Amino acid sequence: MPIRERTPPQPRTEQAEVLALQMVQFLLDDEGMAQTFLDVTGTSPDDLRRRVNEPDFLGGVIDYLLGREDLLLAFCEAQRIEPTLPARLRGALP
Repeated sequence: MPIRERTPPQPRTEQAEVLALQMVQFLLDDEGMAQTFLDVTGTSPDDLRRRVNEPDFLGGVIDYLLGREDLLLAFCEAQRIEPTLPARLRGALP
């Protein structure tokens, strides 16, 4: 059986992954936000380190900020992006 080569991610998927990784960094930059994220999602620091590059985990990070308008707006302001961008990119991840 031949080995299938992995097709590169679509630019939209790549954008969503980068955005989610920026969100992770945003959350981790503040100890209180980081702890709340871990507590609410039931994620351990080890889980975070292990899964941080998994598309489904990154989709969950976007979902978390979409559910917290205060954090979403603060993140978008810090990144100088439109507050609607995360919702538009969310569908690119599982």
